[in-house]
Amino acid sequence: MLLTTPMTMMDFFRKSEGVWFSQRTVHRFDSAGDESGESNLIIKVLDSDDPRVVQICQEQGVDPTLASGGASFQWQGNLSEKEPDPNYEAILVDIPHPQNSHTGKFLRNKGYVEGIPVIGAYRFADSGVLTIETEYERNQGQEKCWFVTDDFRVRVSTVKIVNGVNLMTYCSERRCISPSFLEELMEKNRLRASAM
Repeated sequence: MLLTTPMTMMDFFRKSEGVWFSQRTVHRFDSAGDESGESNLIIKVLDSDDPRVVQICQEQGVDPTLASGGASFQWQGNLSEKEPDPNYEAILVDIPHPQNSHTGKFLRNKGYVEGIPVIGAYRFADSGVLTIETEYERNQGQEKCWFVTDDFRVRVSTVKIVNGVNLMTYCSERRCISPSFLEELMEKNRLRASAM
């Protein structure tokens, strides 16, 4: 059950913080064919004074005082036991609209489609669906993301090149249970079993 619908980017980041099991399907409209995969998505919220947030603002010519904060996104193989590779990390910085916190821009140190710094625009619909529009040098990306429950979310995206849609992606993401939460559940079950 979805308890609260995030309507600002920082609320969205906070609700997304943690580790997610992501199942992805990609449909390509060229000869590369379709693909699917599974990975872990690790999201951490960053304060507005985090050095990475300040650095990205400065590198993209934006006053760091306009940033409300940010988030780091790391991807790793689902069964990998290694630490996440920093080459598979992106930092997003939230620059909310001063009169309407449901819209704004975000700075990203590297884009999803092209590995270059980008500035995207976002908006939240009344339903809570987040739409992100990103202009790259050669492509346009649109992503929609929403929470179905507090622990399950969906992302769909399209990438358009000059002559039309190049690929579409569907991701379903389920929050992973932390070891401490799992231990807490097991302890409750042990206590309940011993009381019988």
